[in-house]
Amino acid sequence: MSAVFTSAIFGRDGTPDRGDAQIFPYWSFTKTALAVTALSLAEEGALDLDAPVLDVTLRQLLTHTAGMPDYFTLPAYRQAVARNEDPWPRDRLIRDTLAQGRLFAPGAGWSYSNLGYLLARAAIETASGQSFATLFHTRIAEPLGLHSARLAETRDQFAHVHWQQAQHYHPGWVYHGCLIGTAADAARLLHGLFTGTLLSPSSLTQMLVTHPLGGALPGRPWTECGYALGLMSGRMGAAGRAIGHSGGGPFSVNAVYHFPDLEIPATVASFTTGPQEGIAEHAASDRAVSP
Repeated sequence: MSAVFTSAIFGRDGTPDRGDAQIFPYWSFTKTALAVTALSLAEEGALDLDAPVLDVTLRQLLTHTAGMPDYFTLPAYRQAVARNEDPWPRDRLIRDTLAQGRLFAPGAGWSYSNLGYLLARAAIETASGQSFATLFHTRIAEPLGLHSARLAETRDQFAHVHWQQAQHYHPGWVYHGCLIGTAADAARLLHGLFTGTLLSPSSLTQMLVTHPLGGALPGRPWTECGYALGLMSGRMGAAGRAIGHSGGGPFSVNAVYHFPDLEIPATVASFTTGPQEGIAEHAASDRAVSP
């Protein structure tokens, strides 16, 4: 049986209803933090979302509309992770992934790409002259008082994760970066975004522009799906609109979502073992409706 750990935040005071001390990998919820960082820099004029990165724009990379292939589809990548090898040099990863070919012309479609977020992170770091770890700390963790959340970059750092399988995993295999922290801090991060602590109203509005992707998904609570700027955005049945991000790695999955349609808007973070993101997503939507 999968163990689900959840933490929910209700109201504008940002107070979590649980304070579990376990540390979890945030996996692709890290993409939301990268997008927030990009928009924060753009507000200051330090970065242009529509400037070219290779032959695409940063905005296209952050919305998965750049036509980039994904490195997870490389059999050699999956085999190396399973053998517990050290991550490949970044240049090899980019070369081998791009060798699969572009999926479509920039802006002409949608396809989820971790490579796209690797390139987005590089553009963010180049424009700011700072590492993503530093940007996350100064622009997100410090303003929100996230005491546990940080970027994991070594096996030793990842050894603090709750799941036993994480003790020898190298987070460098997540090339755009993998944040770790408590469930409460994951929920507090997303709640802070929607209560105006991290971005201006105009930047948040820009972040929420959604590319529609269809309706219900088998085994998952989505009744309407879309992707915004670093955010999965749609509807989850009785919970109404759901905006946040799911994520998964070799041994666990998570779902961190804000539910703005509830009488008291809720932000919920769920973490569970196994490969099925739908389990964590169902736990999040159920917790939001029946706290």
